[in-house]
Amino acid sequence: MMVGCGSHGERNAAVVCKHLLRGQPAPSGFVENSSDPNDLQAWCYLCEDKFQTEGDMTDAFREFHGMTIVCVDCYAEAKIRHAIPADQ
Repeated sequence: MMVGCGSHGERNAAVVCKHLLRGQPAPSGFVENSSDPNDLQAWCYLCEDKFQTEGDMTDAFREFHGMTIVCVDCYAEAKIRHAIPADQ
């Protein structure tokens, strides 16, 4: 799927939680949810905790997560911005 990005133009789409969007406090952690390089999906550590608590993608989890479609370049930027160094 393609998405029109205001910063990067027409790019392939990726999915992130609302906590990984620009303007959100960083770093929030970055958990990739697919090993398929053509299916980029990620959420933050808070979403990972919520998912573990819920045990599944419940309505409560989906509302907390706030799935957002971004371009692959924005996904890569979020991955860098929200990565937590290994020593922390």
